[in-house]
Amino acid sequence: MIPPSFTYARATTVDEALALAAEHGEDAKYLAGGQSLLPLMKLRFAAPTVLIDLGRVTELSYIRDEGTYVAIGALTRHHDVANSELLLTDIPLLAHTAEAVGDPQIRHRGTIGGSVAHADAAADLPAALLALDATFVVRGSSGARPVPAAEFFKGFFETALEPGELLTEIQVPKPGAPAAWSFQKFNKRAIDFAMVGVAVQGTSVALINMGSTPLRATAVESALASGASIADAAALAAEGTNAGSDIHASKAYREHLARVLVRRALEEASTRA
Repeated sequence: MIPPSFTYARATTVDEALALAAEHGEDAKYLAGGQSLLPLMKLRFAAPTVLIDLGRVTELSYIRDEGTYVAIGALTRHHDVANSELLLTDIPLLAHTAEAVGDPQIRHRGTIGGSVAHADAAADLPAALLALDATFVVRGSSGARPVPAAEFFKGFFETALEPGELLTEIQVPKPGAPAAWSFQKFNKRAIDFAMVGVAVQGTSVALINMGSTPLRATAVESALASGASIADAAALAAEGTNAGSDIHASKAYREHLARVLVRRALEEASTRA
């Protein structure tokens, strides 16, 4: 399908992007890699009147060691996250998750910030960042502010971003050694969104596609903290979730997948501890 007509604007700096957003108001949308927004526009699920292209805002493409955490610019491509030696060494969960996103074309165009800001509950990276207790730095006309991942995802495609604000950086704490982690997902084809997925970092467990946002599996985490076995903790994976039913899977099947995948992930993570 053909998207509705829109005005195109290109920014080359963060300040220019924020100025364009302030000028055009709530009808403007930021365009990063385009792997999430453009399909919605073609289906007419999204109809911004102004697109602000961030593709040339090179100051937002980086991966830096900041001592206790790794700072990742919001326009860093999935491919670069997946192949970062720093992340492969210090935060392998994030690098491995980025490598599992879509196909090579998507990974070379899509950006980590675009995936986070889009806030699709079926996306891989938001859940991994939730498990990693990441912090998102957003900038607006009044300056920058940090938002913990646990407070960022508000609802279906809804985040804590205010109108005109731009996600600029993702700060991911370095896990203490040894790094016990795992990423598991179940899908029909490698390029498909996960029917269900799970990201584990230590005793933090986050779920993909088990509600309107990425979720922490709090019942599993509490059980592990109380000394429960992996099997007993994984059996609680669907508690507190709100999985939907669609043409791909029923609610009951997704809940079954959550229990199976959480058990697999915890078992794999335990081998890395």
